[in-house]
Amino acid sequence: MSAGTVLHIPSDGHPGPAEQEDGLARRAYWAIADCLTIVRRDLTHLIRQPVIIAWQLGYPVVSVVLFVYVFGSAMNVGGGVDYPAFAMPGIFAMTVSFGFMNTAVAVAIDRERGVTDRFRSLPMAPSAVVSGRGVSDVISASVDLAALAVIAVIVGWRSHGSPAATLAAFGLLLLLRFALIWIGIYLGLLVPNQETAGGLYAVAMPFGMISSVFTPPSMMPDWLGALALWNPVSSTAGAIRELFGNPATTGGSWVEQHAVLMAVLWPVALTAVFLPLAVRRFRRLSR
Repeated sequence: MSAGTVLHIPSDGHPGPAEQEDGLARRAYWAIADCLTIVRRDLTHLIRQPVIIAWQLGYPVVSVVLFVYVFGSAMNVGGGVDYPAFAMPGIFAMTVSFGFMNTAVAVAIDRERGVTDRFRSLPMAPSAVVSGRGVSDVISASVDLAALAVIAVIVGWRSHGSPAATLAAFGLLLLLRFALIWIGIYLGLLVPNQETAGGLYAVAMPFGMISSVFTPPSMMPDWLGALALWNPVSSTAGAIRELFGNPATTGGSWVEQHAVLMAVLWPVALTAVFLPLAVRRFRRLSR
């Protein structure tokens, strides 16, 4: 935790340029140090509760089994597309999209148990609680994706893209997860308790499922297909199919033809909106 920053005030009552620069450097140092303290605390908490890890991996693993071994032979998305190869990138995208609910629940639990108020009473950087949660969730999401990739390879999925394209695909997945973290933090600070945060899965399900994860939007009713088409999850799913070299079906729309661009723009826009909202909400707690 940070110590208070001491500025040497000249005789005229105002800190000089050197003192101001030193003060900014000290504040930046303690902001990073406090952020890393929160990251260590969150990861330690996660490691000591393997049930949380099992829950985070459980749903995507069940989805892999269902859509590769149960529904895979019966699903037809047209064009002679191999359905398991089509669905696997979608499952990657769905996994990161559902992750923001874990963030919301964790933030709500900390708030309900008074941990957040305790942090706010300590001499620590105000940004550390929010930024630390963001960093720890990206690390957690990276582990989830690595485990899911191993499972995908075991069941026969392959990336046919170059190593750089494959890494770029995983980078886009983490970029979407990073953006959704701020939605999770904002919702976690907004709801009154963890039970209400758990109920937000009613929001997460349509957000993840009304997309091109399992079915092309062109095969849906027009109004539903439009929602799926402009879903950020669809853009990321379409972009990583392209980068992985996996089969994809598109209706020829602009947003589908520029999936990689949209997979970058959507997370940037979501972060620009919800990061300030999350920080503002954190600062206004208990007011």
